[in-house]
Amino acid sequence: MLIFNCPHCGVAAEETELSGGGEAHLKRFGPGCSDADFEGYLFTRENPKGVHFERWRHAFGCGKWFIAARDTVTLEVFGTYPAQTSEPPREIFDRISEKRPGWSWCNLSGEA
Repeated sequence: MLIFNCPHCGVAAEETELSGGGEAHLKRFGPGCSDADFEGYLFTRENPKGVHFERWRHAFGCGKWFIAARDTVTLEVFGTYPAQTSEPPREIFDRISEKRPGWSWCNLSGEA
């Protein structure tokens, strides 16, 4: 069972207290975007074997959204942070890199 620490209320919540919201840090496109951009936003998702950033809502707690960094293979949780954050905090990136040498996240350097 996954256990996440809610960064808003501080509760260590089991996954049964949460609602999943899919992949985090997606670039959203507004009115007037191209059909290709909109299609990519709707249907193109990462499905990594390894580290993944996901949106979760503390549904049976404070009700707020947050992002969790976890490994999809081992279910190891590297940390959580508020959903309003545009990229992973440096301490989570460092925690992941310490356990997964050579790991990188393309958006951390501002690349697409």
